[in-house]
Amino acid sequence: MYELPPNVVIEDECLRDGLQSEKTQLSVEEIIGFIKGMEAAGVRRIQVGSFVHPKWVPQMANTDEVFRRLERRSDVTYTALVLNEKGLQRAIACKVPHLSVSISASEMHSRKNTNRTLAESMVQIRDMISGSVNAGIVTRGGIQSAFGCAYEGAISPDVVCDIARLYDRLGAHEINLADSAGLGNPKSIDALARRVRAEVSERVKLSLHLHDTRGLGVANMVAGLQAGITIFDVALGGLGGCPFIPGAAGNVAAEDAAYALEEMGVATGIDWRKLADLALVLEKRIGRRLPGRLAHLGAGANACVTTSSNG
Repeated sequence: MYELPPNVVIEDECLRDGLQSEKTQLSVEEIIGFIKGMEAAGVRRIQVGSFVHPKWVPQMANTDEVFRRLERRSDVTYTALVLNEKGLQRAIACKVPHLSVSISASEMHSRKNTNRTLAESMVQIRDMISGSVNAGIVTRGGIQSAFGCAYEGAISPDVVCDIARLYDRLGAHEINLADSAGLGNPKSIDALARRVRAEVSERVKLSLHLHDTRGLGVANMVAGLQAGITIFDVALGGLGGCPFIPGAAGNVAAEDAAYALEEMGVATGIDWRKLADLALVLEKRIGRRLPGRLAHLGAGANACVTTSSNG
């Protein structure tokens, strides 16, 4: 049952997905400080922000400046989200090496999130992915609400696969399946991940973006592991949630995911204890308790954690 990969890639999205719905706006210096903290803990893929209009997402207003001032490490991938051509050009100007673009598999979520129909979004995404790939950027195509929609309920796997095949044809390097509303369960995660894997080229990597809305985040991550997925999105402290999805909770907490993977013998290169400490710093800055669990166990409890189950 537990045939798991030896190692995985963890992408922390706290500074984009986490902050986008928060009233708190971090300064450039604070964002860079959290990036350095993640790097020190061993995180090797960090979503720095998104290139969107500050009128709509003011928390992302300083993404360009962060990229300009960031001391980039050769062993860390710095990524960002773009939603339109103008955002893509800003990302290219900032020399961003890795980008995510995405559309929703849900008609209603697409309309609420972007004011475009699914058909319109599938047309618009072509230029985005082609432009990013042609600029020499490692490009990830995301499929939001792949495992269900808060407005529509079940989403047809055929729709998800149609989008995945489109991304494959356009040259995307990675396809991200997002459980935006947290409606997925281990069985549905396993089934859709295997279905998409069979529908796209072997050269295309698959990743999972999981929300812990109903408490199944880590369980769904394990299901993804068993389906062969080795790239997972998380967020420091479990911060996150889409402003256009009712009741959407945060992502799987980075420190909790790193701990669970370590206990199962799956290497991440991450020191979850350092992430737990950093999550408490973020929690203090945000001004409320975050949903991640490991950060709240206390130093004594965390010091007693061992990986004896792995020998």
